[in-house]
Amino acid sequence: MLAIIDQIQTALGGNAGLALGYILLAVLSSHLVLMAYSSLTRLVHERTQQRLDRERLETLVLAAKYRYKEAQEVIQGWNGYRKFTVSQKSTECEDVNSFYLVPHDRKPLPPYKPGQYLTFNLDIPGRDKPVVRCYSLSDSPTRPDCYRVTIKREKAPPDKPDVPHGVASGFFSDHVKEGDLLNVKAPTGHFYLDMTKTTPICLLGGGVGLTPMLSMAKAVAESGSRREVWLYFGCRSGGEHMLREDLNKLRNFDNIRVVVCYSRPARGETKGEDYDREGRVTIDVLKEMLPSNNYEFFMCGNGAFMKALNDGLEAWGVPEKDIHYEAFGPATVKKKSAPVSAAVSAGPACKVIFAKSGKEMEWNPAQSNLLDFALEQGLRIESGCRAGSCGVCSVAIKSGSVDYLKPPDAAPEGGSCLTCICRPKGDLVLDA
Repeated sequence: MLAIIDQIQTALGGNAGLALGYILLAVLSSHLVLMAYSSLTRLVHERTQQRLDRERLETLVLAAKYRYKEAQEVIQGWNGYRKFTVSQKSTECEDVNSFYLVPHDRKPLPPYKPGQYLTFNLDIPGRDKPVVRCYSLSDSPTRPDCYRVTIKREKAPPDKPDVPHGVASGFFSDHVKEGDLLNVKAPTGHFYLDMTKTTPICLLGGGVGLTPMLSMAKAVAESGSRREVWLYFGCRSGGEHMLREDLNKLRNFDNIRVVVCYSRPARGETKGEDYDREGRVTIDVLKEMLPSNNYEFFMCGNGAFMKALNDGLEAWGVPEKDIHYEAFGPATVKKKSAPVSAAVSAGPACKVIFAKSGKEMEWNPAQSNLLDFALEQGLRIESGCRAGSCGVCSVAIKSGSVDYLKPPDAAPEGGSCLTCICRPKGDLVLDA
């Protein structure tokens, strides 16, 4: 230190006082710089902490808001069927119509979870009993004035002309008009987006399977959430591009990415204007576009669409708990290994007799439920939600008993079982 002072003193012509003054000034300046740096660092840390605290508080408020809404659903819901008026019927694209439903009694509508569905009890001419069908809600759950379902008229497959057209979807398409009254159950279903979470999501819709995906995406957009959303929609061409306006509006949100895929674009349809990518929605497309596989995946579509994506996601390393799907009609996604609790394990070999059909078969423990077992044997049992909610698959038990894979949302009539969620305990005779 003395040597430094001597050097400074020499440089300043031997003026020791001036040299000491410069040294003190340098030390003081250094101290001030350190104090300023420390204050700045502390300020940045405090502001970062305040931002994190604010974001955490906003998340808690959002979660509380949705828990309140869930409580309101229970309060405002209804038992059995309620009459709704078709206030509007609009054509979305070829063979696809949206139906806007308002309660006939004009009482308030409960909100619902995005992804849930409505159950309809339809009096169709020529049928000796009502037809029950389930259709996903396709609009935002925050809309207070009406519900919307979007329904595609199901035609017989080109290679199976003997298969009848969809009874219920054809009825909606050809006969249901504005002003008609329909019998509707309250929204339900276990396939829905948990709005209290903030985890990124990837929504995969094939054809009319877009409907629950759109409800989920609109719920995120209208809630103000910054949750990352990727929405993939696959169809053949513009003739099947349903709910186009809703999809385009979602593009205005910077946390939502919409990707429309045409597998067979029509002449004159332009990439970048009419659609985003040519080809199907595949696992390769997801791997190419998504930053990682660290998403919750929700999908709805036909059997081939969902099986290919489910298998691809599992091979990509996505945990089974992060893959969710909706399947109306026959099961379309079969997991490689579905765990069954001890209470509903295969147990000893048993026989299942379908009394009306005159068929007697050994129970196949590989089947997850009686409905799938019956369908595999070529027996027709009506079904709807396949989740124990709608009651369509209820069949009377003539003898024997069953175990449920999960508790039914509504208990079936005495002496009956919901075949979509149960297995035989032992020898069983069903009135089917």
